[in-house]
Amino acid sequence: MGSEHDEPLTPAGRLFLQPETKQIVHCAIGLKNPIQIETVKQEINNSSLIEHPRFRSLLVRDRNGIEHWRPIQIDIDSHLIIIDEPLPEGDAGVNLYLSDLSIQSNGLSMEKPLWEIHVLMSHNCLVFRIHHSLGDGISLMSMLIASCRKLNKPHDLPTLHLQSSATHRNSVRGGINLWKLVVTVCFCVVFAVEFVLRCFWIRDRKTAITGGAGVELWPRKMATASFLIQDMKTVKNAVRDATINDVLFAIISSGISRYLDSRSSNGLRDGLQLTGLAMVNLRKQPGLQELSDLMKSNSGARWGNKFGMILLPVYYHRSNSSNPLEYLKRAKAMIDRKKQSFEALFSYKIGDIVMSTLGPKFASYLNYRILCHTSFTISNVVGPQEEIMMGGNPVTFLRANNSALPHALILNMVSYAGRADMQVQVAKDIIPDPDFLAKCFEDALLEMKEQVTVKI
Repeated sequence: MGSEHDEPLTPAGRLFLQPETKQIVHCAIGLKNPIQIETVKQEINNSSLIEHPRFRSLLVRDRNGIEHWRPIQIDIDSHLIIIDEPLPEGDAGVNLYLSDLSIQSNGLSMEKPLWEIHVLMSHNCLVFRIHHSLGDGISLMSMLIASCRKLNKPHDLPTLHLQSSATHRNSVRGGINLWKLVVTVCFCVVFAVEFVLRCFWIRDRKTAITGGAGVELWPRKMATASFLIQDMKTVKNAVRDATINDVLFAIISSGISRYLDSRSSNGLRDGLQLTGLAMVNLRKQPGLQELSDLMKSNSGARWGNKFGMILLPVYYHRSNSSNPLEYLKRAKAMIDRKKQSFEALFSYKIGDIVMSTLGPKFASYLNYRILCHTSFTISNVVGPQEEIMMGGNPVTFLRANNSALPHALILNMVSYAGRADMQVQVAKDIIPDPDFLAKCFEDALLEMKEQVTVKI
C-alpha cells in the first residue's frame, strides 16, 4: 500500500532503473586544503542537497511494481563514505578510484536514498555518487554549484555566461521560411530513419575502440585529458561561426584518428565513419541554473532528466594526410545540420512517447541497442568560469563521469576556471592505454592551435 506522500518517478527516472540502462553519475571535486569530516557534515546539512525532496526520499515499489519516491528521515553518516586507504598520488589515484566505482556492478544501496559522498582523504577530494534517476548532469551540477561560493567574493554564487542550444533554436524559429521548413522536415525524417536503422540493423565497423553487448560489466580504466579554454577559443576563431562544441568534436575526431593510427591503421580505410552518442541539454535557460529555478514547476530549467541525444559521426583520417583544421570544418558542418534538424529535441520527444506507451523495458532495450551499435559516448557540462570554494575550501578541479556502458570509450567533459577536463573512461581489456588516448586528444588541440598560429 502506498503512502499519500509518495511521488511517482518520471518516465526518464524509470528508464535509468532498468538493468541495461541503470546509471550512476560521479562528480569529483578536488579541494586545495585537507578535508575536515565535521565540516563536510555541516556543509551537507546546510546544503541544497538535503533540501531537495529527491535526496530525502527512498525508492519503493507498490503492489503493481510501479516505482515511487517516499520521503524519509536522512542519516548523513550512512551516506558519507570515508576512504583512508592509500591510493597512487595525483590524478592517477583519483582516476583509479573512479574507475572502480564505474563498473556496472558497483551500484548504490536501495535501502537508503540513492546518493553517497565518498571522501578521499589522501587526495582532498569529494566524490558525489548520485543515481541518474534523480536527475541529469545539468541538474546535479547545478545543485552542487549552489553549495559553492566565488573564491574572490565569498558571499556570491558562481556565475555562468553561456549560450545554449535552445538559444540557437529560438533564433532559427524567429527567421523561419518555407525553404528552411522543408529542409528541417527532411532532416527530421532522415534522423528518424537513421535512429531506427541504428536500433535494429546498422552498426559501426569493428575497430580498436569498439565495445558491444556485455562490455558494461568489464573492468574499467580512466585518464584525464586537460585543455585550456583559451586554446579552444583560439582554434574556434579560425573558422567563422564555429563554437567551443565544434572544437570539442573536432578534437575527438582527430584524437581517435591518432589513436587508431598507432593501434590499428592496417585495414582501416581513410574516411571510415565511427559514430558516437552526444548528450544535449534541452532546457530553455542557458547553462547551469540555481536550484531554486530548477525546482519551479513553471521554469524552463526544470529539475530532472531533460536531455536529448544526437548521433555524432566522426571520421578516421590518417594523421599525416589531413590539415588539422579540416577536422573543425567537418565538425562544424555536421553540428550545423544537427541543429537544423532539432535532432536532440526530437530524440527526447520520441523517447518520452516510447516510455509512456510501451514502457521502460522496451525503451531500455532500444537505448541498449543504439549503444551496442555505436562506438562511444560524449557529454559536456560547462562549469563556473571563475574559481570557487566549497565550505571555505578552494576548489582545484571539477570532473564528472558515469557508470559503464556497452561502449568501450566514454568521454565526459567539465569546464572550470579556464580549463576543461575530459574524463576518458575505457574498458581496459579493449583500450588498455587510456593515458595515451588522452594525450592523443590533447595533442589534437595543440596541433590545431599551432596551425592557426602559423596562419596568423
